[in-house]
Amino acid sequence: PVEKIRGKLVLIGTSAVALNDIKTTPVSAALPGVEVHAQVLESALTHTVLAQPNYAIGIELLGAFVLGLLVIMFTPNLGPVTLVGAGALFATVLVGTSWYAYKEQRLLIDFTYPLLSTTAIYLTLIFASFVREQAQRRQIRSAFGQYISPALVEQLAQSPEKLKLGGEEREMTIMFSDVRGFTSISESYKADPQGLTALMNRFLTPLTDAILARKGTIDKYMGDAIMAFWNAPLDDREHQINACNAALDMLEKIDALNKEREIEAQNGGHVYIPINVGVGLNTGVCVVGNMGSNLRFDYSVLGDSVNLASRLEGQSKEYGFPIIAGSRTALAAKDKFAILELDFIMVKGKKEPEVIYAIAGRQDVAQSAWFQTLRNLTIEMLACYRSRDWDGALSSIERGRRRDEAGSLSHLYKLYEARIRDYQKNPPPADWNGAFALLTK
Repeated sequence: PVEKIRGKLVLIGTSAVALNDIKTTPVSAALPGVEVHAQVLESALTHTVLAQPNYAIGIELLGAFVLGLLVIMFTPNLGPVTLVGAGALFATVLVGTSWYAYKEQRLLIDFTYPLLSTTAIYLTLIFASFVREQAQRRQIRSAFGQYISPALVEQLAQSPEKLKLGGEEREMTIMFSDVRGFTSISESYKADPQGLTALMNRFLTPLTDAILARKGTIDKYMGDAIMAFWNAPLDDREHQINACNAALDMLEKIDALNKEREIEAQNGGHVYIPINVGVGLNTGVCVVGNMGSNLRFDYSVLGDSVNLASRLEGQSKEYGFPIIAGSRTALAAKDKFAILELDFIMVKGKKEPEVIYAIAGRQDVAQSAWFQTLRNLTIEMLACYRSRDWDGALSSIERGRRRDEAGSLSHLYKLYEARIRDYQKNPPPADWNGAFALLTK
């Protein structure tokens, strides 16, 4: 009927599959082609055409650039949780803006590209940060693997911010150790240099293990000598105590090694020469960091306290005690070790005198009756000596010798007896403060 179609737009099409007018659209997998025309016609008549403005691509590119720049700027400084939260907020804002333009303005501004590109940048930064962190950890493990214990190396690798390279001032405890009479030992291996090398490795290994086990850092090996320090590169609040424990552990390991070597010498029928070690400890402010040249450098320590530690190691044979410590080391560890004051000395090359102490053992030794008796007699002897009461000092020495059945203080008593005899003949000057000037390093 005419009235059915008058003033109307009529579309005639087919929906049979065989007529090949079935189309696939974003909203349907099988839509008759005539309906596509109907949708276009409806959009034209209702003025609801979905449009992509000319500036849409520019907005998408600008969004990708701004978001990528923000990610590059803030990724290194923000934590992962904060960064993910901020990213989710930005993504919500972009998606909401795109939906509003589509729903209300019928504009197609697609923020999928900015979001995908920003995500790619973020993942790239994460991967680069991971690679850089792994490289830094490898560098730290390589740089310090030969100096400190594996546990401390791993701690540095996990927290590299604790490492400050290039020179840093801090209070540290320094150790120097050396083998006494090493010349005689080396002469006995004159025909067997490989045997001497094996022996050096054999006694340096347990000494190194003792240092590393007590949180120490190996600075260098100097022939049969070892230089080590505490409280760098990682903080160690008990560096004086750990250094003293390491020194005593070293003596115990040397005793065990000497027993093994003595048995081997008896079974092999060759000469046995025991290894004796002298240790010097000192605490003070030092500069620690990478030192050397542009071609080669080491993580090392410098300072006046280092020199004094070296001097104290050299004096251990003079006083008859294998471990000699400076005043700051000894006083910090006095409650945990058997500490015995030895002398008030003026080291060659220094202007200020230093009180030095012997580390004679741990608390069991400190609490023993014989040590307390000998320590009191030594304190009495030193008081008489410094007040120029030579007879009183000699009397204290004689009483100490009678109490010292093991002869632990025999070298010390001989040293002071010789000094006192000399002072009796040639009295010190009137302004003498009790300090003894060392003539050798």
